[in-house]
Amino acid sequence: MIVGGGLSGLISSIHLTRQGVPCVLIEKKTYPFHRVCGEYISNEVVPYMKSLGVYPEELQPKRIKQFQLTSENGKTSSLPLDLGGFGISRYQLDYFLYQKAKQQGVEFLLDTEVEKVTFANDQFSIQTNHHKPLTGAVVIGSFGKRSKLDIQLHRPFIQKRSPYVGVKYHIHLKDFPDDLIALHNFKDGYCGISRVEEDIINLCYLTHRNNVKAFGNIQLMEEAVLFQNPFLKKIFSEARFIFDKPETINEISFETKAPVAQHILMAGDAAGMITPLCGNGMAMAIHSAKILSEHVMRFCQNANYNRELLEKDYSSAWTRQFAKRLWAGRQIQRLFGDVRASNLAVNLANHLKPVANFLVRKTHGKPF
Repeated sequence: MIVGGGLSGLISSIHLTRQGVPCVLIEKKTYPFHRVCGEYISNEVVPYMKSLGVYPEELQPKRIKQFQLTSENGKTSSLPLDLGGFGISRYQLDYFLYQKAKQQGVEFLLDTEVEKVTFANDQFSIQTNHHKPLTGAVVIGSFGKRSKLDIQLHRPFIQKRSPYVGVKYHIHLKDFPDDLIALHNFKDGYCGISRVEEDIINLCYLTHRNNVKAFGNIQLMEEAVLFQNPFLKKIFSEARFIFDKPETINEISFETKAPVAQHILMAGDAAGMITPLCGNGMAMAIHSAKILSEHVMRFCQNANYNRELLEKDYSSAWTRQFAKRLWAGRQIQRLFGDVRASNLAVNLANHLKPVANFLVRKTHGKPF
């Protein structure tokens, strides 16, 4: 059973069902819907997605090859992205994967919220708001950055207040290059901008909640804080906004999380979240789904491979693959969010290209 129908949940369901492991996926919303997300995916995932038959070529994702960085006071630098990536909205991609999963035979319980997960006698029981308790041998937790289930499971990170707020818009904007992802700094935050499918541009930023509190609402905060960066002021002034109001999420946490909690195998943001400036949360979610699915398959197909080994091996594999990458993201984030630090980052990118390229590589994985 899979709790949460984001990228890691959908990919896991497809991978496992293709290998003969039946899956039930429980999602509290109904597809398609928007999520707060940078909507850029590193090309490291392309071989794996093609092997599953789920690379969304038909949606015509934008090929991203260039990176622009600006400081709060308007200094700028540009770098090529050696590996590159593609831009696609979660609205389109998640719905595409949902349709693929249904074709594979995945059973979906949509518009259904999981209220409690318990484990006893080597069996899980899941209580939802709509159905009788469900039982199963394995539960995958792919319920995102922050969930009521994290509270129920007493996960340590949920006890710590996080000051970060995420805000996302889709916009139309003339003369923005198809192959560019831009990262614009402002006081206590940064904003990523890149194209997705069709002529839509994703604008997504992370800010400290004190910025919002100081001005009372998001629009006033944007005008007072984000507009200090001349690039952002120009973009907001010239853009045509598609959403009636922005998508938002509070309390985004970058604290360390365990990949297994009370026998639930976590994937994607539920296992650990890389700082958004690194732009690779989607790729990590997909890769974590692959690693998790391979371990679950072994558990289901090998009677000698017990739950203790499954949890131990998956935790070790997840840590080997992602722990250093998450740590690097947290350190690099220190170069963003104020004038001096963002100027340092731009100067580094302009004058020490090998170092800047090294930092970019540390936040990307290798093709798998």
